[in-house]
Amino acid sequence: MRRLRLVDTQPPGHVPAVIGTGTTMKVAFATQDLKTVDAHFAGARHFAVYDVTPEGHRLVEAIGFDATSGEDGVHADANDDRITPRVDALDGCALLFVLAIGGPAAARVVAHKIHPVKLPRPESIPDVLDRVQTMLKGSPPPWLRKAIGQHGGDRPAFNPDFE
Repeated sequence: MRRLRLVDTQPPGHVPAVIGTGTTMKVAFATQDLKTVDAHFAGARHFAVYDVTPEGHRLVEAIGFDATSGEDGVHADANDDRITPRVDALDGCALLFVLAIGGPAAARVVAHKIHPVKLPRPESIPDVLDRVQTMLKGSPPPWLRKAIGQHGGDRPAFNPDFE
């Protein structure tokens, strides 16, 4: 696994203008090209991680993986755990957008308090970010309120679709 984190060189307490002062949450995207949500959880070559508020978003980290699933239905060798490093890499994220995720992987993601969201087809990351921001500006749906912790309680279970 390789990580590229963007370092904020501003003084402590500085809030980037693109983010604003609203609720900030980390959102991850399973991607092959860092531009599109176009990958299965275990088959993604990258996760792109953004800080998102109602006012804006910014890329804060790109995580790359050498070991990926062939997405051919053939499971990895029992000694080849591709799931744990991926779940651990998403620490601190509230949402994870994917094209697909298997049941056991989804359960592990949810157990780490990350809400997986399956998209029905590939979509550009900026388009998904715009929709998340729009929901944050208005009255977020219950699953999103729970994911960002506005009303406390447990994280929601797997949300099959995001439209």
